[in-house]
Amino acid sequence: MDIDAIDLRILDALQEKGDLTNQGLAERVHLSASQVSRRRARLEQDGVIRRYRAELDGERLGLSTVVFIHVTLSRHNAANARRFRDLAAMTPEVQEAYALTGEADYLLKVVVASLPDLARFVNDVLLPHESVSQVRSEVVLETLSERRSLPIVV
Repeated sequence: MDIDAIDLRILDALQEKGDLTNQGLAERVHLSASQVSRRRARLEQDGVIRRYRAELDGERLGLSTVVFIHVTLSRHNAANARRFRDLAAMTPEVQEAYALTGEADYLLKVVVASLPDLARFVNDVLLPHESVSQVRSEVVLETLSERRSLPIVV
């Protein structure tokens, strides 16, 4: 896949403002709208641009409690790992999920409305699940930095 400096400028502009029209994008990267449209379509088709979405403010929606949860599996085998991955994928509170090296097997970023909601999530969703042995939660006190864009060097 060939990605040149113009493609990188297009990607950088779209990360900043995903709802840019081809004309608006063309003005930012100094190309014609038709050239931008062709490049954008290729980047989408090649999977470099995976999707477009609105970024919502969780606090304004009453989802102000962010928690990182370390999960240790009850058994370490492919079937158990698959069960846990399915749980993480189908649970809307789980915003991000990572398989790890080290003491914990997985790290989840979870968003809930309150600490009682966190308790319900841990006690009613995670701990009863057959794949889970142990959880350890860390509640976020303050978000210092939250980037949604990749560090594209143009």
